[in-house]
Amino acid sequence: MADPALEPTMTAREAIVTALTQVTDVTTLAVIAASAVYGIFVGAIPGLTATMAVALLVPLTFFLSDVQAIAAIVTTVTCSIFAGDIPATLVRIPGTPASAAYASDAYSLTQRGRHLEPLSVSLVFSVIGGLFGTVVLAAAAPQLARLAGEFTSYENFWLYALGLTCAAIVSHDSRLKGALALLVGMLLATVGLGTDYSVPRLTFGSDHLITGINFIPAMIGLFGISEVLRNVLGLSDRDDAGDMRPAVADGAAKGREPGFSVRRLARERWLSILRSSSIGSVIGMLPGAGADIAAWIAYAVSKRLSPNPKEYGSGSLEGIGDATGANNAALGSAWIPALVFGIPGDSVTAIAIGVLLMKNITPGPKIFDTTDNPEQAVLAFAIYAVFIVANLLLIPIGWFAIHGGSLLIRVPRRILLPVIVLFCLIGSYAMNASYFDVWVMLVMGVLGFVLEAFRVPLGPVVLGIILGGELEHRFIQSITKDASAGAFLGSPISVVLASLILLLWVAPSISAMWRKLRERDA
Repeated sequence: MADPALEPTMTAREAIVTALTQVTDVTTLAVIAASAVYGIFVGAIPGLTATMAVALLVPLTFFLSDVQAIAAIVTTVTCSIFAGDIPATLVRIPGTPASAAYASDAYSLTQRGRHLEPLSVSLVFSVIGGLFGTVVLAAAAPQLARLAGEFTSYENFWLYALGLTCAAIVSHDSRLKGALALLVGMLLATVGLGTDYSVPRLTFGSDHLITGINFIPAMIGLFGISEVLRNVLGLSDRDDAGDMRPAVADGAAKGREPGFSVRRLARERWLSILRSSSIGSVIGMLPGAGADIAAWIAYAVSKRLSPNPKEYGSGSLEGIGDATGANNAALGSAWIPALVFGIPGDSVTAIAIGVLLMKNITPGPKIFDTTDNPEQAVLAFAIYAVFIVANLLLIPIGWFAIHGGSLLIRVPRRILLPVIVLFCLIGSYAMNASYFDVWVMLVMGVLGFVLEAFRVPLGPVVLGIILGGELEHRFIQSITKDASAGAFLGSPISVVLASLILLLWVAPSISAMWRKLRERDA
């Protein structure tokens, strides 16, 4: 909906001033504040994803201006992605898929009575990553969008393969077990109609399995119900009135170690923040990638370059900070292909494109043209401003959410465990209003409990379910065009991605062999 006050043409400076005026309007700021609270609330409930939160907002955008509608979407997803870390930290149930990459680290610290440390790191690094992604979006949208436009099915295949590889190799116990978990997830992703040929697979005659296994109830079951089972089987007559938190030292009684400072950690790791935010920004602007892959790849890179890789998976603040910075940086850069080419970078921007079209604003290369399309240029600049406001607003609202949510660990287990089960049931049912999804959640909970009994990580299972279908789809697309192996390495980007995958798998083995040879020679 064009603003009648806008002139037919305007300079870039005038467009920026107009955008800032509209964003700082009292009504728009009220929409941003309400969306922030809404995003925190939805993101903190397992099963209610950022995409669902944005989808529920669409009917309300009919009554909002174009800037207010986009402001509501941007703020909701920014806050809900962070809020997903709260249940992941406190009860090991990722509120959003991106939180699964570091849920084990965050929950391990909670078990030691240090829950405020991972939550504080997540908040600060999320804001830093989000602001970095906004700068990338504002400064390099056309240039980075051209790179994204060069990705064919071959490059996308290798990108998904890289994301899955990172999920497997970051297993803190064994890369073999990580690969096993990944294969389990990819096997579950094949259930239902084939992506390209619509042939039923592994449905066992059940109509409910025709559409496949929804990763939301699967994720809730793997992390939530499995944790409930572990706690129930660990209860005794003596401690059934105790809380979820084990006994901790007096110095950590308030949720953090004495002397801990998230600001000092951010200062010491500014190069790591820059690296992980850059990774998130580059991955986010690739169509279909999104914050989930960004978190896993940034976490894997962080572990590979860390002087203390053994801490990852069992309580690494560095891994949490790098992954959260990457997934929030990806949120801003995902708008690059959406604005320039009309190609959604993730499911949220896909919904946003629909809202833009509803407001008679067409994404494309001319959206930044202040001469012919001043109202569209104003909207583009307004998106930058809203991202900045939303990330800054996340600091106080996130702080209240952290301290309010931290009360969960003081609730007795005999009260908290049934509440967790209730939220698991609601979260798995809410997506499709399907009782079958509830059964999927329960079965996956038992599977998660069994896998953890053998120390098999659960994160790769979730990512396998999410990306397995896309990997298969890109592979079939590629071999349909050209079945030769050379076609998969037909571009420099494909060669780089394939080389990274090979290096990630063989580098640890080569490094171990080299170490043994040096020790023998010494």
